[in-house]
Amino acid sequence: MAEENILALIERIRPTLKRGSLNVAQAVLHDPSAIAQASLADLSARAGVSEPTVLRFCNTVGCDGFTQLKLRLVQSLALGAPLAHSELREKDSPQTVATKIFDHTITSLDWTRKKLDQDAIAKAVALLLKAKRIEFFGFGASGIVALDAQQKFPLFGVPCIAHQDSHQQLIAASMLNPEDAVVAISNTGSTRSLIEVVRTVKERGAAVVVITGSRSPITRYADISIIAETLENTNIYTPTISRLAALVVMDILAISVAIQRGAGHLRDVQDMKRHLAEVRMTGVI
Repeated sequence: MAEENILALIERIRPTLKRGSLNVAQAVLHDPSAIAQASLADLSARAGVSEPTVLRFCNTVGCDGFTQLKLRLVQSLALGAPLAHSELREKDSPQTVATKIFDHTITSLDWTRKKLDQDAIAKAVALLLKAKRIEFFGFGASGIVALDAQQKFPLFGVPCIAHQDSHQQLIAASMLNPEDAVVAISNTGSTRSLIEVVRTVKERGAAVVVITGSRSPITRYADISIIAETLENTNIYTPTISRLAALVVMDILAISVAIQRGAGHLRDVQDMKRHLAEVRMTGVI
């Protein structure tokens, strides 16, 4: 808990807090910059609670005291626009919604970038370069990422296909061989059916790259795990940042593989894009 972004942590546990701690949480999220410079008495007054209640709140979020809370607030604010300012409300205008969504997305993606293991990326690229065929598996929002990856098959340079149906995933997994690779996408990494499919892939001897939000159960069956950690917000209006982070990771993989394939492959990709551009300009089908 001590390493987690304190603003993200407070936002995540806010629904579980009792009245006193909830008042403190709301005061912190409302203006984290001010609280980072405030005294214990100031926060107590802002939240309308006693100083011992503020200290109990500090313990709840993994801080030894008020000073450590302020230090972690400063660290969180250094990541970019605070998530508290991005919290969407029913009365927000379209202009405000646009600003808040950009703030939330930029801050969260910057957090993902700082946490991303570049060695894991390099190993995944090397693995995908050797594959004769790549299958992408995912459900829901992760399934959208799988479909996006399938569309990037010219960059990967080998046959690619995405599966969002669990039965189709199992069928595909059962037909793989050691020269193939699977990229499984799951932010939670705990979807039982996807874990079972990945286990089948391993039994067939194919390689597995997992893109997930944490060191989750599915990583036990991965050759390479790419942890795309995000500042997920459970607010009903907030877009799913985990999907956006996974899309960025997929872009990194696809473009890196294309570059590693050399100048000849890049010329083929450029030629393909030229043909697409001509179709768009002339209307020729």
